[in-house]
Amino acid sequence: MDWHSLLLFIHVTAFATWFGTVFASLFLLKTLEPKLTGTYDDLGDYPMLLQTYIKLETKVADAGFKTTIVSGLLLALFFHGWTIAVAIKSALIILQVALTMGYIIKAIHPLQYPCSRSDYKKWYNLFTISLLMFALVLGVTFFLV
Repeated sequence: MDWHSLLLFIHVTAFATWFGTVFASLFLLKTLEPKLTGTYDDLGDYPMLLQTYIKLETKVADAGFKTTIVSGLLLALFFHGWTIAVAIKSALIILQVALTMGYIIKAIHPLQYPCSRSDYKKWYNLFTISLLMFALVLGVTFFLV
């Protein structure tokens, strides 16, 4: 059995799962925007729907993230070694998590619904941070190291 290929497949699939949950959340939030930025009469159960979705999405994203990290460390340990490239990718992943978690705590947690469109744009800022970091990780992985 080709363990390197299997581990690489797991690593890429887990990264894609993590990345995919971010895109799915972006589409859901775009869909819910008219309801969550409307009036109290229009609000319905949409805030609870969003909260439930985010809890479930976080479980999937966390599983993808953890699997990405573990498989990446195993690839480095058994096949690629502890190179500068591994250090750079690791630092970028740590930076991504720090930036997104920091922004979630600072800007997303305080949101109350319905909110203004300008407050709701904080969600889009979060996705901008996250997707830019994904692009940076992929760019460094495929083009610089």
